[in-house]
Amino acid sequence: MAGMSDDRRAEAGGAGMPPAIDRAVLDVAAPVPSRGIGLSGKLLLLTVLFVLVAEILIYAPAVANFRNSWLDDRLAAGRTAALVLEAAPSGMVPEALMRELLDSAGAKAVALKTGPARRLLAASDELPGVDVTVDMREQPIFRSIPEAFATLFARDGRTMRVMGTARRAGDFVEIVMDETPLRHAMLRFSKSILVVSLFISVLTAALVYLTLHLMFVRPMRRLTDTMVAFRENPEDLSRAIVPTGRKDEVGVAEYELQTMQHSLHDMLAQRSRLAALGLAVSKINHDLRNLLASAQLFSDRLANVPDPTVQRFAPKMIQALDRAIAFCQSTLSYGRAQEAPPQRRTVPLSGLAEEVRDTMGLGEEARIGFVNAVEDGLFIDADPDHLFRVLLNLARNAQQALESRAPNDPARDHIRIAGRREGTVTVIEVSDTGPGVPDRARHHLFEAFQGSTRPGGTGLGLAIAAELVRAHGGVIALAEGTLGATFRITIPDRPIDLASVRRAQRKRA
Repeated sequence: MAGMSDDRRAEAGGAGMPPAIDRAVLDVAAPVPSRGIGLSGKLLLLTVLFVLVAEILIYAPAVANFRNSWLDDRLAAGRTAALVLEAAPSGMVPEALMRELLDSAGAKAVALKTGPARRLLAASDELPGVDVTVDMREQPIFRSIPEAFATLFARDGRTMRVMGTARRAGDFVEIVMDETPLRHAMLRFSKSILVVSLFISVLTAALVYLTLHLMFVRPMRRLTDTMVAFRENPEDLSRAIVPTGRKDEVGVAEYELQTMQHSLHDMLAQRSRLAALGLAVSKINHDLRNLLASAQLFSDRLANVPDPTVQRFAPKMIQALDRAIAFCQSTLSYGRAQEAPPQRRTVPLSGLAEEVRDTMGLGEEARIGFVNAVEDGLFIDADPDHLFRVLLNLARNAQQALESRAPNDPARDHIRIAGRREGTVTVIEVSDTGPGVPDRARHHLFEAFQGSTRPGGTGLGLAIAAELVRAHGGVIALAEGTLGATFRITIPDRPIDLASVRRAQRKRA
């Protein structure tokens, strides 16, 4: 062991395990916390931006509506002026009254169309040319918005002709006016909207930010801090998160994180236990093999003793020592990816059951009975050593369960091994009359260090049995609804190579 290379140590200590992840690589790939704008700042900026976008979308139709309302007011004043001018006798209107009417409408000229005739009712001394015409009789919103922005960005001094409905159907009134007052009014309105929008945006963003910060950002920060602290020392369960009891998605995340941290802690504890067990086995394996070899030498000498009792028990003791040496050699193999492939052959199942009985010392005078219920003449296609280990592990678990309620009575407490053939598979049942398997152990029954039902147990027996059965292509399961505990094993026969069978038949023919 002292001269073993690092690669060999890694192979011996972690065979079957995935390669370790380089921590330095993870540290390099890990994101570095930003010292600038964090998640909260980004949330605030995005909230302000989105509110401003919403305000802009509101501003466009608002300024268009303001322009239309302003022009409607001017048209209303123009209609009033038209009524006064039209009602004047012979169209004679004093100059002062005409200028007052034009000033009230903010117009330079007022015209009226009645029927086929179109009359200029009033006009200033200098009537400029018209730069733009607006028909308020048909003004949909999709046209009002671009016209409003055209007014906002126009030069001062443009002349606008505005047309609107009159008293009678089919008539209309039109005024010629300077566009500059409208533009200045729209600019003042835009300024007011801008101030109000900024205030609303900041207020809304602050409220949204505080709400989201309290509801999401702070809990997420708590989650990340907990994960970082737990990563530094996952064996310290006090660093695991404690759920706040929230019923939303954050509460679910807290609960799932706690479950994951506890599972990781248990897994690390299990791996530490496995490593300690492997180290202990490595230390005692060499000395134990030497002791067993010495015992084997003594048993060989006992085989030559002519005493009938010795001759009766010596072969069984030699066989037991041989199995013990083989088990000692294969103890360390559990940490590998899999057991050695089974060397299958046809063996009598009843004989294996009797070997299990003799190995466990369940004779006629034992306090726990043993029932061999294997069908007469039943042979099974399996590795005898592997199958013996499976039956022995199951029988020992049954014996320990029965001994837990001592004193025992063979009439009440007994172990039963039964076997039968169902087509191309052999079904084996190992049962007992004990207390059964607790519910807490059923979920991890065949997992190493998880399926033990007694204090101090390792839980390796069932895990080894399941691995050996799977190597034969079989299935092992706990039967439900039985007295005590019943484990049912199903082992199929080996597939037959039809080509080789046919060749053998042709040779015999």
